[in-house]
Amino acid sequence: MTSGSTGQAEADRGEKSGLRTALAGLTTRGRSFLAAGVAAAVCAYVLGQSDLLRVGLLLAVLPLVCATVLYRTRYRVAGSRRLSPARVPAGSEARVHLQMDNVSRLPTGLLMLQDRVPYVLGPRPRFVLDRVEPGGRREVSYRVRSDLRGRYPLGPLQLRLTDPFGMCELTRSFSTHDTLTVIPRVEPLPPVRFSGEAKGYGDGRQRSLALAGEDDVIPRGYRYGDDLRRVHWRSTARYGELMVRREEQPQRSRCTVLLDTRGPAFQGAGPDSAFEWAVSGTASVLVHMLERGFSVRLLTDTGSSVPGEGADGFAGASQESADAAGLMMDTLAVIDHSDGTGLSRAYDLLRGGNEGLLVAFFGDLDEEQAAVAAKMRQRSGGAVAFVLGSGAWVREPTDVAGPSDRGEERLRMLREAGWTALSVPRGASLNELWRQADRARTDAVASSGVRGEGGPV
Repeated sequence: MTSGSTGQAEADRGEKSGLRTALAGLTTRGRSFLAAGVAAAVCAYVLGQSDLLRVGLLLAVLPLVCATVLYRTRYRVAGSRRLSPARVPAGSEARVHLQMDNVSRLPTGLLMLQDRVPYVLGPRPRFVLDRVEPGGRREVSYRVRSDLRGRYPLGPLQLRLTDPFGMCELTRSFSTHDTLTVIPRVEPLPPVRFSGEAKGYGDGRQRSLALAGEDDVIPRGYRYGDDLRRVHWRSTARYGELMVRREEQPQRSRCTVLLDTRGPAFQGAGPDSAFEWAVSGTASVLVHMLERGFSVRLLTDTGSSVPGEGADGFAGASQESADAAGLMMDTLAVIDHSDGTGLSRAYDLLRGGNEGLLVAFFGDLDEEQAAVAAKMRQRSGGAVAFVLGSGAWVREPTDVAGPSDRGEERLRMLREAGWTALSVPRGASLNELWRQADRARTDAVASSGVRGEGGPV
């Protein structure tokens, strides 16, 4: 008895809450009718006019009836959203397709469809659906665009119901939402030749050594992408983990792209800032190197890399290269300034090996950090640095003998250590700087009289 009474009380409270929700959905027209009806009823009582009382009751009851009927209405509709594409470069448009299905046996009334989007993607889209027949479907679409990279949630989808007289509006929300990823702009780069990296991925490529015998095979740990036919079961049973045979195979060229994310190293904000140029340049080099067949690794000043990245980075010119590029672009889409002030953690990781090509995007470098960056060249076969000094990007009056002279001194330190170092002016094209770096490397090799080897990258 007690539980039955409690259930009835909860039902009554739910009913009252629903009625309050319905009354709160009264539009300006509905509230005006209700107020006019109450006022007419009061005047009729004071003046003793029964006809006026009937008019007042009609005006007051109409919005209440509309609100009750609308609240009792139970449309069974299904909504879905599709992004095309789900990953879009900054400054480009994506189209969002909305689909509404009426899965009930009754036609719907007037529906207003509204999707929630962040303000940086544009205005909130609204669509009016006049009537959807039983089993019918309606499809609408809208475009979104952002100049700022990032991950933006879309949804939930909201359905606004209204009565034929426009007295009341109720909003119902779907629970699902999607995410639009705005990645950095990628600039196509020309194939050039940098000295020091492996000789490409063709006939002249280096090969790793392996022993062919079953008894003297040298196994190693299983890595993602290894052929399961190379699993060495005897070693797997001995070590308790999957081991594969080290067969003779091509030595893939390696490339590490270092992105300086230190907050004090960059000044300014927005799509045209130095940091956004560096992020876009990093994305362009990563995609270019993957397309050239390099094993590519992304590294920041904090020592962090892409989740799921192996010790040698992601392999290019393979079926997984598109997925690898997607993972790197997703990481760069949300990368931000770090709290660090130095490059020592990145140097510690580079010191451990990987003698491939090193491409770095630096912000402002003081004398100490320039010395750390210079030492990174010791373990790399070739090194290219793009330095984005704040003096060339922030338009503020500066002393002539100050930032410009310090910037040239930092570039000189890097060049003496073996870097091909270039200063990046505001609004520069990475395509042209890429060619300029190749010309600077060629001139340096010619002046030293040393023949540099390297494949087109």
